[in-house]
Amino acid sequence: MQLMKTLCIALAAMATFAATAATNTASNTIERNISQEKQYTKIDVSKVSKEALDKIKKGYGNYTIKEAWVAADGEYKLILTKDGTDLTATFTSGGDLIKIL
Repeated sequence: MQLMKTLCIALAAMATFAATAATNTASNTIERNISQEKQYTKIDVSKVSKEALDKIKKGYGNYTIKEAWVAADGEYKLILTKDGTDLTATFTSGGDLIKIL
């Protein structure tokens, strides 16, 4: 009976420890993702590199670049507009599409 009681207490303690560890891991992951978000600085559209502009125009020639931002690593965040509809997209420094936001 004492062995059973000790076993139940040990299992409860392990379950509590596992739940706490899982919560801390999830919390740390979320904090890391938030802190890793890139910081962009607004720039004039004319400051986007010619190489990137040429590539972007090939894929999005019907759009006009309304606003532009650049990250420290050269990644661009652009607001493209066409027929009154805006589209925000990120591009590599070379003009390759990363994602449409």
